[in-house]
Amino acid sequence: MSTTPQLLTSVQTARFVAQGFLRLDGIVPREINEKAIESLSAGMASVPYGTPLSKAFAEGTFVHDLLSLPLVSGALRSLVGPEPTVDHHAVHVREPHEGTAQDLHGDAIIDVRPDAFDVQLMYYPHEVTPDMGGTLSVPGSHLRRVNETDIGRVQNLRGQNRLTCPAGTVVLVHHGIWHSGRRNDTGRRRYMYKIRFNPTVPQVRLWDTSDLHDPAVTAELNTRFPWYEQATARLEIYNRVLLWRALTGDDSFDIEYWVTRVSNRPTLRSHA
Repeated sequence: MSTTPQLLTSVQTARFVAQGFLRLDGIVPREINEKAIESLSAGMASVPYGTPLSKAFAEGTFVHDLLSLPLVSGALRSLVGPEPTVDHHAVHVREPHEGTAQDLHGDAIIDVRPDAFDVQLMYYPHEVTPDMGGTLSVPGSHLRRVNETDIGRVQNLRGQNRLTCPAGTVVLVHHGIWHSGRRNDTGRRRYMYKIRFNPTVPQVRLWDTSDLHDPAVTAELNTRFPWYEQATARLEIYNRVLLWRALTGDDSFDIEYWVTRVSNRPTLRSHA
């Protein structure tokens, strides 16, 4: 079996920039899923903040095997580079019939970085059905800065995603996406394992850029979502353009002239 990382395309990377997540459904083999459920049930040892990925998880563990899968390693390399550090990892459990759900939130404090982002890997080792409390997320919310549960009073937004998926699904999310664990109405525990990765290299053209100028790239970056207000939706596109410029190193990229127009600062010229 090949272990060569399978890098994302420009279209896939643009989709991540627009939506704030990338789904890889059912890609993890059954043997890794079974090992993962056993390990998650027993509890996971902590990993110190800032541990290089290559030193964080020992060979033979399900995490090492998971991160060695070509689709997973390639997607991570495309988004955060070849040797990110592990910010933290955690086991999230929705207990059977627990009767409550998390508030909608973004992780940690307001993050104002316009040209960099962390990636959180969310792994589901078993099938998640509609009544198991799958993670709810709001596509396109990641660049609208909030502080943790500032948006916790919001119960539902048009176009939100409540995750259902086959066993062995991995979702990579931008650290700013709005999300929450929903109520588990079944008699079975629902597991999700999360790792947050911090980049250690500039996040510039880390993916397969052979399709960089495909019109589908701009189409992805211009995607609107049902919960957007008419006016402020333009700000979401504006912020995506800024991020795409940073990721590609191309300060001329634009959509409908929005960033070029408002960043125009002519300098005075002498008239000799």
